[in-house]
Amino acid sequence: MSQTGRGSDHRPGGPAVSADAASRAGVRVVEGGLDGRDLTIAIACARFHEEICERLLQGALDGLSKHGIPAGRVTVVRVPGAFELPLAARRLAASGADAVVCLGVVIRGETPHFDYVAGEAARGIALVSAETGVPALFGVLTVETEAQAFDRAGGRYGNKGEEAAEGAVRMANTMRAILARAPGDKQ
Repeated sequence: MSQTGRGSDHRPGGPAVSADAASRAGVRVVEGGLDGRDLTIAIACARFHEEICERLLQGALDGLSKHGIPAGRVTVVRVPGAFELPLAARRLAASGADAVVCLGVVIRGETPHFDYVAGEAARGIALVSAETGVPALFGVLTVETEAQAFDRAGGRYGNKGEEAAEGAVRMANTMRAILARAPGDKQ
């Protein structure tokens, strides 16, 4: 189900159109695949809540390997916490990475610290993508409890690190596909 609770096919203005249907209708569809053999991926991973971050990192590394990215084409940079992820991601994007996966955990506490750290991490990571043109994927868990974090770091809800890594492969390939042909080019 979507966040709206109306199911995955609900979109403003009606149901979603599949890529296959759009293609059959003559619409050029650009979508990145999961072949990562020639991609270079960087991972910025926080140390705060280290046990959970290690699980996210392992999930991301497993996901990249599953999609064919050789270990030698993956760089992992460790930072103190989620607040520091955007700066590291910006440098990694500038270093030639095809995509950057940002991993961290922010657990709500009794003070507004959570709101500042989670909000600035999200904003900063989004800015990296917007300002560099290099996809920066948000693999930061923003949860109420430590148990919720473990559930999302290899527990009952899967591993969000692996999901972010898959998103990085898709987005890197999508960006390459967009650059390969200008929007007005004929097929």
